[in-house]
Amino acid sequence: MKISVSQENSSTILGILAILFWGTTIAFSRSLTEQLGPLTAASWIYLLSGIWGCIYLISKPGEIKRTFQLPILYLIGCGSLFVFYMVCLYLAVGLAFSREQVIEVSVINYLWPGLTLVFSLPILHKKAKITLIPGVVLAFGGFYLATVNSGMFSWDVFKGNFQVSYFPYLLAFMAAISWGLYSILTRHWAGHSEGGAVPLFLLCTGLVLIAIRFMFPEESFWTLRVVVELLYMSIFPTFLAYLFWDRAMRKGKIILVASLSYFT
Repeated sequence: MKISVSQENSSTILGILAILFWGTTIAFSRSLTEQLGPLTAASWIYLLSGIWGCIYLISKPGEIKRTFQLPILYLIGCGSLFVFYMVCLYLAVGLAFSREQVIEVSVINYLWPGLTLVFSLPILHKKAKITLIPGVVLAFGGFYLATVNSGMFSWDVFKGNFQVSYFPYLLAFMAAISWGLYSILTRHWAGHSEGGAVPLFLLCTGLVLIAIRFMFPEESFWTLRVVVELLYMSIFPTFLAYLFWDRAMRKGKIILVASLSYFT
């Protein structure tokens, strides 16, 4: 079944909303990470968002049945990539031994919008315009320069940190690849299907992160502010944003939305 113009436009708008939601995460993520620890914060965020997602599925008649009728490649393949991305990203942050290395890991992770565009060529058979590669380079270069000019990134510090511990960078690069693949394969495997399995992906991610959390003890300080921030993060930049992103990648203007992702 062909995607209608109105469906494509509405899905694209949802993708842009997802980007806007992700743009609000910086301050909250930093606050939660400092108070709970990166793995504790992430596990609670994704567990709660998975619970909200399951409530959403239960509240819509027939939605659970429709979810499990989605293509098995989407459920297993994209679900695995989703969980793998989150685990790699948060392990990279959790294993970073300094704030500088956390910034460096974030820079590497931001290869994913460009990789999404590149993966769309062989997998979705998108036509490559002559401006695609230069555009990807310029977009990532702009993000990199903004980070450097703000004083958050230094090549000399990066080289020293890499020599001390390269594993967080490897995890961040694997995360970027897996999210780029996830974004494209959702369209390839379930672009013409209704419904979605993001709530299940979120719940599985939360459970896996909780298991990992017990392997890396963290000291956490719980306050009312922490609870409020967790609720916000679990609903808007996580549950709604990933639900909207999945919809945009499957039925929206994928090149446009992926390109706009650099604005987060």
